[in-house]
Amino acid sequence: MIDPAWVSALSALLFVIGLGGAFTRKNAIIVLMCIELMLNAANMQFAAAAVHHGDATGWIYTIFAIAIAASEVAIGLAIFLAMYGKHESISLDDVDVLRN
Repeated sequence: MIDPAWVSALSALLFVIGLGGAFTRKNAIIVLMCIELMLNAANMQFAAAAVHHGDATGWIYTIFAIAIAASEVAIGLAIFLAMYGKHESISLDDVDVLRN
């Protein structure tokens, strides 16, 4: 069995990579992928805790987080499609044009 500290370290590393990408990128699709990476890092931590403690609560949290991630992607892509259809750009610098 893998030591839970290694899984926690990998999960933290993936979360930091996703956080850094979400704050530094201007392309909306890449930002959405970085947010997904952060959610998957949290899912990895939930699953590792569930295995380590022998409890199903972590698996339930993981299922809810996957459902939230799926709905977040659907709503985000719908917003990006609307923005591209109106302005032919999905750059986050142009996001203020949605207020009109």
